[in-house]
Amino acid sequence: MKPLQAALSALLGDAQLVATPLPGTDLRLWLIDADNMNRAFSPEETRRILDEPPYWSFCWASGLALARFLAAHREWVAGKRVLDFGAGSGVAAIAAARAGALEVVACDLDPLALAACRANAALNGVELGYSADFFAEANRFDLILVADVLYDRANLPLLDQFLSRGREALVADSRVRDFQHPAYQRLASLQALTLPDLAEPHEFRQVSLYHARRTTRA
Repeated sequence: MKPLQAALSALLGDAQLVATPLPGTDLRLWLIDADNMNRAFSPEETRRILDEPPYWSFCWASGLALARFLAAHREWVAGKRVLDFGAGSGVAAIAAARAGALEVVACDLDPLALAACRANAALNGVELGYSADFFAEANRFDLILVADVLYDRANLPLLDQFLSRGREALVADSRVRDFQHPAYQRLASLQALTLPDLAEPHEFRQVSLYHARRTTRA
């Protein structure tokens, strides 16, 4: 926890990581304190946040929605090998482990995100594996979980890559909807919010959930 708190303090000197219950779940995450989001940021703080956004200190709406979905539909992960791509805080990975996955790997390029995943896994009493390179992983997973990764349409080509490491993929996103990829079918529209609450537009609280299954071996 100390490296995470130090990293957050370097961005926002008075910000604290707080063990925060996630509504509609039995999970908690170390998140930036809500009070710190209800003030004006200085120009220097704004610059630092834009340069190094501490996205791992938030539970984004799509991650929360996916975590709730897995808790309600354990069959998606129970007894399976799962990788959480762009894990961030690790909420989807932790939910998969809680729902009975055989193995869960939290994968993120950001070392601080992986540190957050470790801290949050300990907070919730689950064990995860960790990876900083999706493409270094073997094609051995039953399911790839993806939440809040398609916020930039430049990331859409990743949809073609998820099934190179897993037989199936579940993709949750509130920013890019109806991306009309032939391999992906829309399963559901889910409601959630980002924590701490950023007062996002209502449209960003509606999460689209997509499923894809590999038809031939990648």
